[in-house]
Amino acid sequence: MRLFLRSWRFAGLLPGLLAGTMASLPAPGPLHAQAVQAGQDGELPPALAPLPGAAFPGAYPGPSPWAFPVNPELAPRPEVRAVRTADPIVIDGHMDEAAWASALPVGHFVQGVPDMGMPATQPTVVRILYDDTHLYLGIVNYDAEMDRLMIAGLEHDFNPGSGDLFAVSIDPFLDRRNSFLFFVNPGGALRDEQTFNDSRNVSVAWEGPIRAEVALTDSAWVVEMAIPFSTLRFDPNRPIQDWGINFLRRVRRSNESSYWSPLSRREVIHRMSRAGTLTGLEGIQAGRNLTVKPFTLAADSRGHAVPDDVAGSRYDAGVDLKYGITPGLTMDLTYRTDFAQAELDQEQVNLTRFSLFFPERREFFIENSGVFQFGDQNERNYRMGASLRDFTLFHSRRIGLTPGGQPIPIVGGGRVTGRAGNFEVGVLNMQTESLNGLPAENFSVARVRRNLFGNSDVGVLVVNRQGTGSGTGSGTGTRTGTGTGSVGNGSYNRSWGADANLRLLGNLVVTTYLAGTDGSEAGSSGIAWRTGAAWRDRFWNTSAFIRRVDEDFDPGVGFVRRRDALHRYATVGVHHQPEGSWLQELAPYLEVDYISNLGGLLETRIVSGGLDLSVRSGESVTLTVNDRFERLGDPFAIASGVVLQPGDYDFRDAVVAVQSSSSRSLTGRVQVGYGEFWSGTRTSLSTRASWRPRYDLFTEISVERNQVDLPEGDFAADVARAAVRYAWSTRLSGSAFLQYNRQTDQWVTNARWNFRHAPMSDVFLIFTQRHRTGIDGPQERSVALKVTRLVGF
Repeated sequence: MRLFLRSWRFAGLLPGLLAGTMASLPAPGPLHAQAVQAGQDGELPPALAPLPGAAFPGAYPGPSPWAFPVNPELAPRPEVRAVRTADPIVIDGHMDEAAWASALPVGHFVQGVPDMGMPATQPTVVRILYDDTHLYLGIVNYDAEMDRLMIAGLEHDFNPGSGDLFAVSIDPFLDRRNSFLFFVNPGGALRDEQTFNDSRNVSVAWEGPIRAEVALTDSAWVVEMAIPFSTLRFDPNRPIQDWGINFLRRVRRSNESSYWSPLSRREVIHRMSRAGTLTGLEGIQAGRNLTVKPFTLAADSRGHAVPDDVAGSRYDAGVDLKYGITPGLTMDLTYRTDFAQAELDQEQVNLTRFSLFFPERREFFIENSGVFQFGDQNERNYRMGASLRDFTLFHSRRIGLTPGGQPIPIVGGGRVTGRAGNFEVGVLNMQTESLNGLPAENFSVARVRRNLFGNSDVGVLVVNRQGTGSGTGSGTGTRTGTGTGSVGNGSYNRSWGADANLRLLGNLVVTTYLAGTDGSEAGSSGIAWRTGAAWRDRFWNTSAFIRRVDEDFDPGVGFVRRRDALHRYATVGVHHQPEGSWLQELAPYLEVDYISNLGGLLETRIVSGGLDLSVRSGESVTLTVNDRFERLGDPFAIASGVVLQPGDYDFRDAVVAVQSSSSRSLTGRVQVGYGEFWSGTRTSLSTRASWRPRYDLFTEISVERNQVDLPEGDFAADVARAAVRYAWSTRLSGSAFLQYNRQTDQWVTNARWNFRHAPMSDVFLIFTQRHRTGIDGPQERSVALKVTRLVGF
């Protein structure tokens, strides 16, 4: 009970954090009224206005080309022709230039959710213009209830699932695999992404210097967008360009997502194999494709855990350079690389025998990361049984970070990524400095992938980690994030792999890989392989795989969760989607994991049955029942002072989770679990609540509680987090969060302010503190001011 009260006291800190912020805000009011007061027009230009009468009778351009309901899997892919303009387009959201009236309007979006195949309830009309240097989009998002628009925030890279938005995905090579993706919400905030392999991989860190402005009227929110051709990689040798393209309109209050080129419920806008086509682009210029982004940094770091090499005040400067070598290949160079503005890791609870996976959060490494992915890759909306959190041959967090997450200075490096004919290629090289006894190291990665049959591929990946200086500490041969032994100049760890990802018969996915490692340290040479297949259609969802990992398989720049293992997995489930019902989907499933060591001895067996239920209004319920067997060959310290002895353990538990709809300003999720756990019992409670009282303010509280009662000893493992974000405008925003992890007894505080003074150019002010209970003084206390400026040529 004391621990629950402690978590409640932690949650009680949030109102205090908000009080100071809310005191300085103007009183909340209707979004539409605020926009008009800001000086935006209340009427559409005459050429774009709907006819009077019923709701939007003149909004759509001509009769619908669809016979409803539309089957997204069989529907033809639509086309739209861009119109060249010689007149300048002012990006202000008004669409009052005469050129817009000459553009060909397209609309008649089709719902993917909730009523798949039916017409969108709120019309959307898109017009496309272009000149020598830019692609222009003018979008009229009609809405019968403008006062009910939901804005997910004003900050750049807002959460696209939490509000109304318009999005466009563009495939300039028309390869039906890769895309540039741009979102804009009614508040004028932007989000940009790059996607790979027909929706399999998404790079959220990619940014393009585009412009977009929004104006609110009495009947619509209007977007004008200018996308420089220099931002989009395409082949300028083709006199006439045809590109893949699709549009998304999301109406959050009704949980509706509709598309110009129809998609099913389980598909998303960057599924480019189902996109439409943009035609008519002639005489466009790719530009010089050269940008330089210098930065300056002033920082001060102190605390018990801060290495002497970086403690105290420091001043630094560096530069990033991006150059389009060819229409398909991009080179990125970086010198004195710094990641002061990167988000901190979220605290996690670990009650397993294996290491936790922490995702990459540094912008340079996230951008184009899909090119280098190799391992247990997931396929969207397929139940695959494993993910990159289980095995990835290349994990960029192994570069420039200690196993505990402490930054290691990076001298610099370079990367070349892109396409050459039917090949997708990526080459990366980075050099780190020595730090606190850790040696300087060089990291090299090369990836080649050959596209087959449209959406399939085969490829190879090689990785080299080489010591370039003397030192002691984490070695180049590292075991799942923790290395030992002394290393010096000439030590190495090398990895290689070959993989195939095949999409066949529309719904069949076949995945396989073979990988090996070799190193200068003993016990670092081994093999891993996997082969599996999965089938997903409207009703069935089934997959199976077999995977083997040698005991000495040691990817020095990768992550592998479990070694000395032969893993067999199978699952079967169905997705019942009744038409015209309050029930959106009912999806029962069964899955089995059977893991033995390479000597054939069973170590883990998990049989799980589950039921996922979702309703039209956006709520969902998940029920899972697990039957588990674990064999311990060695003592397992599950908590401080609590050690499980070798032996066989059978235990069962059940978990139920309830998720509220994202269409409300107050949303939440509650998960409760209870059952046997090793030799005793475990009670778990996980809650998360987020509240957006205004379009510019977001707050969130989450608490994870685990009470474990064992004959060997009782303990609790808890994590709590509170966060607040506020955006003064689309250019100025701030955030703060507080975390507590009971397992490590650590408090983490972070606050960040970001001012975007020019496209892709920022000023960051960051404060971070880590503190352990019972220890005088912080483990780390740092403050940093960083200024960047993008210059294009």
